Amino acid sequence: MQAMKNRWLIALSAISIHLSIGGAYAYSVYTTPVSEQMGWTPTQVTIAFTIMMALAGSSAALFGKFVEKNGPRKSAILAGVLFGLGQAGSGIAIAIDSLPFFLMSYGVASGLGLGIGYISPVSTLVKWFPDRRGLATGLAVLGFGTGALITAPVAANLMTSIGISNTFYILGAAYFVFIILGASYIAPPPEGWMPASMKQNMASGNKVYKKDLQQLTSKEAVKTKRFWLLWTMMLINTTAGIMMISVASPMAQEVVGLSAAAAATMVGIMGVFNGGGRLGWATASDYIGRPNVFLIFFLIQTVAFFMLPITTNSILFQLLILLVVTCYGGGFSNLPAFIGDLFGTKQLGAIHGYLLTTWSLGGVFGPMIVSQIRARTDSYTAVFYVFLALIFLALVVSILMKLDIKKTEKDLKQQQEEEAVNY
Repeated sequence: MQAMKNRWLIALSAISIHLSIGGAYAYSVYTTPVSEQMGWTPTQVTIAFTIMMALAGSSAALFGKFVEKNGPRKSAILAGVLFGLGQAGSGIAIAIDSLPFFLMSYGVASGLGLGIGYISPVSTLVKWFPDRRGLATGLAVLGFGTGALITAPVAANLMTSIGISNTFYILGAAYFVFIILGASYIAPPPEGWMPASMKQNMASGNKVYKKDLQQLTSKEAVKTKRFWLLWTMMLINTTAGIMMISVASPMAQEVVGLSAAAAATMVGIMGVFNGGGRLGWATASDYIGRPNVFLIFFLIQTVAFFMLPITTNSILFQLLILLVVTCYGGGFSNLPAFIGDLFGTKQLGAIHGYLLTTWSLGGVFGPMIVSQIRARTDSYTAVFYVFLALIFLALVVSILMKLDIKKTEKDLKQQQEEEAVNY
């Protein structure tokens, strides 16, 4: 039965799950209405989003093995329950005027659901698309990035017409339904499954598919040098992207004199580039390879952060910001496929969860670094140079990654030859 499932419907199921949990990123649309209605300060209201961000990456790491053991369906259902209750519970918190309950609902419950829901379909997608890993994971992660773009205007209109509590109730129920619909179809393929076109290409020799470097468990993976090289690359890429997203509007207004309206337009375009980067870079990686894509990310961002402090042209300044954001989105979409290339699909979900700790850390470090430097220097110039140094470090690490992959390939080939001789 599993072999008869349509892999494109599997991808659609994953998108349904990611679209739903991605709605949590529309949080900024709630901040002012909640603060004004409840009398809570914007800082207090924002704590819920901070908790959710911190738990998203850490819960992905914590529940990675749970996802591998119980499969994508049960994991996605658990995510749907937690995320749906977290969103609906936020409505109850508003109704009873309880900030602690709001932090528990939107922050804790939604954060746990977000982390589990994020990794639940990804390892399954990689297994269904051994020939187009980048495209498959890019589609799912694009759904995650698009969720906020859809939710923001819907939530804003609902709050105006039916109130904040009812908005949370309706959206919580809608998220739950869409996640459960996605979970109802998603399932892993049979062991060793390949699409017919891939089998034909391999048999005819028309196309050569590169094998996974190794098939490792999560415990074995974290002991390798390449795991920590990839972790470092993701941490820096994520920190730079979240930093840029967190201050893009005031930064553009201060540095190149963009108007508030123009800056707001730029922020909206950033969402498009974030989502487009997820799909575009992931698709490109199927042709040029994941190591090369990450190398390109850091080359682009090295140029961008070098140019930003000396750029006075507003259009060029915005273009450089958009380039950084597209690399940020592309990093997330390429990560699952890169994990499969390096460590195989044996415990991809668990390894993915460990690497997503960079998501939580980047969400803390990015805004913290920029706010501290801006406060102490009264300028964004030093911010650009600090991130230029970090991105250059990531560029060096990405080169070390390519060298490590080549060395591992050589060592494994030599090991196989020795075993063949001994046999």
